[in-house]
Amino acid sequence: MNGSCLEFKNPIQDAISRVRFAPQSNNLLISSWDPCLRLYDVDCSQLRLEAPSEAALLDCCFQEEYVAFSAASDGSITRYDLHSGISNNIGNHDDIATCVEYSTETRQVITAGFDKRIIAWDIFGAKPLVYLRNLDAEVESMSLSGYELIMAVGSSVDIYDLRNSDKCVQSNKFCMDVPIRCVSSIPYLKGYAVGSVDGRVKLEISYPSSSNNMGYMFRCHPRSRDGRNHLVPVNAVAFNPFISGAFVTGDNVGYVTAWDAKSRRRLFELPGCANSIASLTYNNEGQILAVASSHTYQEATEIQRKPPTNYCA
Repeated sequence: MNGSCLEFKNPIQDAISRVRFAPQSNNLLISSWDPCLRLYDVDCSQLRLEAPSEAALLDCCFQEEYVAFSAASDGSITRYDLHSGISNNIGNHDDIATCVEYSTETRQVITAGFDKRIIAWDIFGAKPLVYLRNLDAEVESMSLSGYELIMAVGSSVDIYDLRNSDKCVQSNKFCMDVPIRCVSSIPYLKGYAVGSVDGRVKLEISYPSSSNNMGYMFRCHPRSRDGRNHLVPVNAVAFNPFISGAFVTGDNVGYVTAWDAKSRRRLFELPGCANSIASLTYNNEGQILAVASSHTYQEATEIQRKPPTNYCA
């Protein structure tokens, strides 16, 4: 598998928080702690937009091809017109905003943060926002597929139906109260995968035409050191949108591994990166994988100085 690194005239100076491909093109959205939102055209190897922010950006997402949103460390949720570069604040959390998703089904921006709230921002209707839930813990990661909103809350996976968000549809405890680092929906099936801080990955898959649902857990990314295997946190999981059961995981020491969910086998491992894997995303055709190598915000209190962050495709 061939890979290349994107070149920036003004290199990203701090941790990358999220990379996401556009819905219909190979434009790549990059949020970071430096703080700035960037739009990069992978096909042309050109930076299309660089939009500075007043606070570190912890997440980003597309609404459509040239409209995006970000969640920031000051709690702000911002909308961007990627053609003009104009941005406007649509609202604020009371604490750090960690996650942002856009629902095409409900036409709402769904956000979560350290204020232990899930908020749906109605950017088209008369009501500016609807409080979905007050939680008992902070939201570390969030993923949306159709009407199904999946969140990592402490060591649990909580699932909500956006058509009736008054109560949690399902809550699954991970294992021995181990905190979850990331959660990712499966784009073509009902299900998800989670990665934990102790190096385990759990999959839950429901097949609509079969009662044979799949669910299992495995230990991921063991690293040999001093003759012993050491398990490291899994920071990111991404499913290939076109190859059923194919997904990748990225760990805290810079490795990306591809897996086959059906056969429960490891397919291959990419060459190691200098920093942690902060985020992973496939393009809409499943042919390009974007890998953000960076220290993560979970490591921020421990890091004094790191090499410049980078992105590879």
